Amino acid sequence: MTSTDLRPPTSTTPAGSPPVALAARLAGIRGSAIRDLLTLTARDDVLSLAGGLPAADLMPRERIAAAADRALRSPAAVQYSETAGLAELREVVAAHETGRTGRAVAPADVVVTSGSQQALDLLARALLDPGDPVAVEDPVYVGALQVLQAAGAEVHPVPLDADGMRVDVLATRLEAGFRPRLVHTVSSFHNPRGVTMGQERRRALAELAERYGFLVVEDDPYGLLAFDGAPPRPLAAHGERVVRLGSASKVLAPSLRVGWLVAPPVLAAAVERLKQSTDLCGSSLTQMITAELLADEEWFAAHVEGVRRENRVRAAALTAAVDAEFGAAVRRSTPTGGMFCWLEFTDGTDTARLLPIALEHGVGFVPGAAFSVHGAAEGGSGLRSAARLCFATYPPDVLTEAVRRLAGAAAGRTAQ
Repeated sequence: MTSTDLRPPTSTTPAGSPPVALAARLAGIRGSAIRDLLTLTARDDVLSLAGGLPAADLMPRERIAAAADRALRSPAAVQYSETAGLAELREVVAAHETGRTGRAVAPADVVVTSGSQQALDLLARALLDPGDPVAVEDPVYVGALQVLQAAGAEVHPVPLDADGMRVDVLATRLEAGFRPRLVHTVSSFHNPRGVTMGQERRRALAELAERYGFLVVEDDPYGLLAFDGAPPRPLAAHGERVVRLGSASKVLAPSLRVGWLVAPPVLAAAVERLKQSTDLCGSSLTQMITAELLADEEWFAAHVEGVRRENRVRAAALTAAVDAEFGAAVRRSTPTGGMFCWLEFTDGTDTARLLPIALEHGVGFVPGAAFSVHGAAEGGSGLRSAARLCFATYPPDVLTEAVRRLAGAAAGRTAQ
């Protein structure tokens, strides 16, 4: 989507289409290249490394079905529920977050949402007025950028390196007078870069939040997917001015549409009030299913360990294929968890131009410029020659074939 898509209708409006004047705020919202790509890569002949799709074969479908059967025996499963979420799910999430952060989290601090994206949207609406400055990582998680643009925020990029957000760069800007309302970070196994913020930086960022009075939004859908089985200690463990976002999508199933935020009671109450104007409440059925699965600690731990173990194998297969097919032609990240591998072409290949050729070869990916804070047209921070690959969706042999196709496209070989 571009700003031109949002102009008032002109004489080119299709016959029979009524004129519609859209709100001015839409002009500032960039479309998601990833969502657009999912349409292109949905063809049966395309192996898509583009979407951040967890593997369907690793989702606990039978256990979900059994939990759904038990839930449906209760009339509450098909009834409206509390706006903030079912009490039993909020209790389970609160206990889980207490264990992760080492700080006491009460059920009243938890609001259950339709995925963590809704949590981020409601949070932005509760905190931001048009023109408020916010800081994000560059490259940025596109979903966060869309939410912040929709809120009318003034978005300021902070660079990343192999140890996560450059908190030192943020500190320098703060010393010079920059005053963000909030700082958004995907601190563990970053989307798209795959890097993880070190504990010293997490501690420093929490201290900066205390000193300058901003909130940190710790978006953490991947934290449990550490290959070594040791999830990074959350940023929220280092300070109180941190709002955590979580999701069942990557560890159970996206179709449950269960996410949550953990925030101070005043902010949680404000988010709950806004949620009433959005959807009144989430699905009682999927919340009951999620509560049962998360509460079964022994089963859940074993399930997540199985996902970690298989993702580690898949990441190794993809990176081995990249090394074999590309050699020195690319630099790549070494995944230690999460779902993504980041490539940078050393010869300056424009990956946006490479993409349509890759699709002809039967493989999809996301060009790095799609994650630029300033937009693909500018391709900031040298992202034009970068690409994000998801290793979680397919088994190793399919990943190897996908990389072979990508290498063929990059080398200009004829599609087979």
